[in-house]
Amino acid sequence: MTFLPVLLWSDVLIWLLVFAAAVLGALSARNPPLRSAWRRVGRSRPGMVAATVLAAFVLVGLLDSLHYRPRLESREGDQQAVYAIEVLSVLDAVATPLRTRNEKTYSSPLATRAYAKEAIEVRAADGSLRQTRDFPRLKYGGRHLENEARRDADIARQVLVAELLATLVFAGLAVGCAALWARRNGCSVHQAGRALWRGETDFAWRAVLATLGVLLLLLLPVAALCVDYHVFGTDKVGQDVFYQILKSVRTALVIGLVTTLVMLPLAVLLGILAGYFRGWVDDLIQYLYTTLSSIPGVLLIAAAVLMMQVIIDTHPQWFATAAERADLRLLALCCILGVTSWTGLCRLLRGETLKLRELEYIQAAQAFGVADLRIILRHILPNLMHIVVIALVMDFSSLVLAEAVLSYVGIGVDPTMISFGTMINNARMELAREPLVWWSLAAAFVFMFALVLAANLLADAVRDAFDPRLAGSS
Repeated sequence: MTFLPVLLWSDVLIWLLVFAAAVLGALSARNPPLRSAWRRVGRSRPGMVAATVLAAFVLVGLLDSLHYRPRLESREGDQQAVYAIEVLSVLDAVATPLRTRNEKTYSSPLATRAYAKEAIEVRAADGSLRQTRDFPRLKYGGRHLENEARRDADIARQVLVAELLATLVFAGLAVGCAALWARRNGCSVHQAGRALWRGETDFAWRAVLATLGVLLLLLLPVAALCVDYHVFGTDKVGQDVFYQILKSVRTALVIGLVTTLVMLPLAVLLGILAGYFRGWVDDLIQYLYTTLSSIPGVLLIAAAVLMMQVIIDTHPQWFATAAERADLRLLALCCILGVTSWTGLCRLLRGETLKLRELEYIQAAQAFGVADLRIILRHILPNLMHIVVIALVMDFSSLVLAEAVLSYVGIGVDPTMISFGTMINNARMELAREPLVWWSLAAAFVFMFALVLAANLLADAVRDAFDPRLAGSS
């Protein structure tokens, strides 16, 4: 084999979540109330715009969750395969030019020369070499240009070609969507196209297509330019900032999704037990989450992360590669965040369970001797799922921001792992230098803002669809 597959624990959890989402979709299709709620989500234009943007982020994260170790060239006559220590992903293979073309140091976006002056040798008119201080040419950025004066024209040409290609791709998607809708509804493609254009469909196809068009118009020029230029510049060690952005997406998704996976069982189990059984069970659980909430979260997380780091440092034999070491710290951070953030959802579920257990059909089931476990699974839990879904979607953005804050103060992910928080932390010192290096911080902020905003807009759509009070009024 030319590569050795590597399965990290975070990869396992991510693909399990993908499988769980597929199972949830299949169950929702068979459940009329859930199917109706998700249809209301599909009719929400802001929700579908946010879902389309999130789908682009998820695609990048999934490509970065397929890891392998490339095979090294073996010596002649050596039959045993030797694989590299470095763990790569499918995203790394796709973005090989971004990953491997490192400059010496800082360079501004789309630049052909470095951002700081250096002593370089230039050839004088008489043919002799003289030393002078100037901005040296980049090793990779714009190296295809023989004349730097043609840079702007070259960038404009590549952008124009990419925009034309994006327009053609968007037209193909729109025609394909209209043909599919026409086949399902038994009308002509022209009528289907007019219905999509006017937004007369049950599903918000117009919002999805418009978002895809905007994404194509923005991303295809970036993809075209990143072959010959550093679109978002380079950092202190010359690494492409756009590559760091792509690698940060998976870290944000793991923090948001895996932490939710840790938090959910604790919150649901303890919240339902406290509200249904009351008495000493309720008192014990209330004491537990009240005590946990009284401890400052940052201090608790910092103490747990530092303890975990000591364990990792004292057991290097556990890890075959640096990626496994960084992955364990990432999962430890997810577990710590999950253990410290379940209390809010637990309170909500406890209060709702207290209300549900007093309803007549619950009292009737208890009077007929139905087991408590059966009542909880058949009557209590299904009526709490709208709260669970709403809380999970809304907590995702707060967890992404929490990772950025924790990495900024040095208690987040492993320093070798790229994330929005580590990018912002590294850019902190760059803001104090002269000339100012602004592009690393700006790029991390823009993409993290887009991810969090999309998650919040989707959370609003899910809340409006699943909350019985809001759904009934609509």
